[in-house]
Amino acid sequence: MNKSAISVAVLVALAAAGCAKKEEAPAADAAAPAVAAAAAPPAEIVIPGERITPESLTSTADGHVIIGSVQARTIWRAAPGSATAEAWIQPGTDGMQGVFGVFADNGTSTLYACSGSFGPPPAEGPPPPPSTLHTFDLATGAPKAKYPLPEAGAFCNDIAVDAGGNVYVTDTNNMLIGRLAKGGEKIETWAGKDGSLGKKGEVLDGIAVLGDRVLVNALIASKLYAVSIGADGAAGKAVEIKTDRVVERPDGMRSFGGSDLLIAEGGGAGRLSRVTVTGDTGKAVTLKEGFPDGPVAVTVVGTTAYVLEGQLGLMMNPPKPGETPSPAKPYKATAVEVGAP
Repeated sequence: MNKSAISVAVLVALAAAGCAKKEEAPAADAAAPAVAAAAAPPAEIVIPGERITPESLTSTADGHVIIGSVQARTIWRAAPGSATAEAWIQPGTDGMQGVFGVFADNGTSTLYACSGSFGPPPAEGPPPPPSTLHTFDLATGAPKAKYPLPEAGAFCNDIAVDAGGNVYVTDTNNMLIGRLAKGGEKIETWAGKDGSLGKKGEVLDGIAVLGDRVLVNALIASKLYAVSIGADGAAGKAVEIKTDRVVERPDGMRSFGGSDLLIAEGGGAGRLSRVTVTGDTGKAVTLKEGFPDGPVAVTVVGTTAYVLEGQLGLMMNPPKPGETPSPAKPYKATAVEVGAP
């Protein structure tokens, strides 16, 4: 397979998580709950279109909700209080391919987006571009820069930013964390080369920052890991966070306050959970269960979380020739009241 294409096995795993039911930096996450209460939060935010496969969402300090799409290769944005998202950054902008993780960094007015091709490489023609971290102006959507991931076969999946402005991305295919230092010109492999974040195929996925640690999850293994950020920016030893119950097929996650994570769990009926991390242990509380179209991501606006359902099975199992497609269902992010951190 072409090394720049996202692993079909990984997509099958992600779709399986979706069918089974299936960041924000500290500064961004802390700012999001501070949104003024002028616009009442809608119960749902609908993303228009069919077979667009939204895979991640993020929010800004003023209450905009931003959603990335794999198949439509588009980034949508919903205005504060709006129940419908509108296409904002168009397909192909600055070479953007399918959009996976998105992350709003309010401090630098930057939108980060993981982009790459998906499925098998084309039989003819040029190979797809490598999996890349794109940056856009958070207010206008204008392109800023782009940073290819360094490892062969990389898959940029999701993003987080620490208090110092350093950016971290999950490389799902290689089970690695990449780091773009503040002001840096390229992403460097930061953690996981020693296999401490799991073996290939376990799908390193969601990522968040809590204090001086980077937290990641492995979707297939249903595990959480933490990596300390050294004073010099180097990665410390990765440790597994032992939770009091299994966090089942974790996907997108965001930091929530100084010690908690909000996690979209794709296992079972699908749920949104809050995990309080203390040292190398975690206590999980289910906030809402029952997301039949597969929860893939979460973000917070004020005291309301929005849980995005990706319907990933539609991407992996399109109708066969002559087969009547299933009735289209709306893509949506559902509101869940979570209170203050």
